Amino acid sequence: MNPLAAALILIGVAFCLLGALGVLRLPDVLIRLNAATKAATLGVGCVLAGVAVSGVSGAGVAKLLLAILLQFATAPIAGHVIGRAAHASAVPLWRGTTIDDLAPVRDRAADD
Repeated sequence: MNPLAAALILIGVAFCLLGALGVLRLPDVLIRLNAATKAATLGVGCVLAGVAVSGVSGAGVAKLLLAILLQFATAPIAGHVIGRAAHASAVPLWRGTTIDDLAPVRDRAADD
């Protein structure tokens, strides 16, 4: 395995571990979701890029690049949708949260 592939895989694993630690340690569902989404996007992306650089065939590289693109497209959207659903269902925010920009939208939707 070449050093670039090993470095990318290790960076990806580090992102995934830090994301898992963030999910365990952060105080609020929305903040935890941010950590999980970043870990999924960057961690899995780096691991897949490392595997692509490691010397697989051309078809394998194309599939890995497609998987990276799909990961970059779907993980942030899924995180956003899950966050909006959590906020709409009035999941309590962390007590240190000072600004809730979506509160008026949620309140108007509850009135309708």
